[in-house]
Amino acid sequence: MKIYWELFLSFFRMGAITFGGGYAMLPILQREVVQDRGWCTDEELTDYFAIGQCTPGIIAVNTATFIGYKLRGVPGAIVATLSLVFPSFIIISIIAMVLQNFAEYPVVQNAFAGIRVVVTVLILNAVIKLLKSSVVDKPTAAIYVAVAALAFFLDVSPVLFVVITAALGIALHIRKEVRGK
Repeated sequence: MKIYWELFLSFFRMGAITFGGGYAMLPILQREVVQDRGWCTDEELTDYFAIGQCTPGIIAVNTATFIGYKLRGVPGAIVATLSLVFPSFIIISIIAMVLQNFAEYPVVQNAFAGIRVVVTVLILNAVIKLLKSSVVDKPTAAIYVAVAALAFFLDVSPVLFVVITAALGIALHIRKEVRGK
């Protein structure tokens, strides 16, 4: 029962203090579940992010579901997921009741502009950490550069990139196996 309480408190806290959407939660998720709790490794978390990106829903919520499932199966997944979204549900409900009365005020618009800047920095920080744990050799660096360039110039679904790079990863692994034998 203790682990469910820890899951609830950890993901509830992340949901309550993170502003800016799923990507803004990534560095907080990394610190909480890898560094502080040891619930998964950086590599596992990177895999959860990748799978969470190409499945329906918000990447942080999907990642919470994966982590909860890893720790305690379906009940853990439910606890982690609901505790992550519950603070947002409460906050958004309150904001929705009062926002239309204040949205046009310059101070509110400026506050949102400031929050967007911070969220951008948090996302960049998450990208840099993911980059360090994902690009580990020349082949993965080549894949990174190719996907980054294609994503910049083409309007293609991220799912296509994930499927193609998964196939490349499998091919690279097979190639290493064949060379090693």
